[in-house]
Amino acid sequence: MAILTMSGILDARPKVGYIFLGRPDIDIVAEKISAIRVKDIMSVPVVMEEDKSIYDAAVYMFTEDVGSIFITQDGYLSGVVSRKDLLRSAMGRMNLNNTPVGMIMTRMPKVVVVLEYESILKAAIQMIEHEIDSLPVVENGEGMERNYKVTGRITKTNITRMFVELGTNI
Repeated sequence: MAILTMSGILDARPKVGYIFLGRPDIDIVAEKISAIRVKDIMSVPVVMEEDKSIYDAAVYMFTEDVGSIFITQDGYLSGVVSRKDLLRSAMGRMNLNNTPVGMIMTRMPKVVVVLEYESILKAAIQMIEHEIDSLPVVENGEGMERNYKVTGRITKTNITRMFVELGTNI
């Protein structure tokens, strides 16, 4: 009874007893999802310095089996490069070995980020709204407002894995 009361399914009233609140299961699931923080399901970030070559970025992306790499300069997030960016540069007949990845990446402030303590629901909404596959998880660095240190990444796979775990534990 105590567990059902804590989860909000029953309400305990003195001299009356327990009352069923009649909350549908969807409310319980929504509460669980909104309680999950980004830091709870994030994975290790795939990061590269922006002075590395496009060729190095393509090889790194392949070996890490990811769809995007977060690009840093002096340890702070400066952009992101995706499979599409690499394909576009290869089709444009650029010298992949000598051109830095910083030339083709999406630069800050156009990169959408999420903070560790934010809700995973907010991260999922951002991914849908901006039609992207992953988000860098950041913490504010010292100094400028857009001075972020990358601490993790949230991907569609992270979110799907979370839903599978929630579905099997209900």
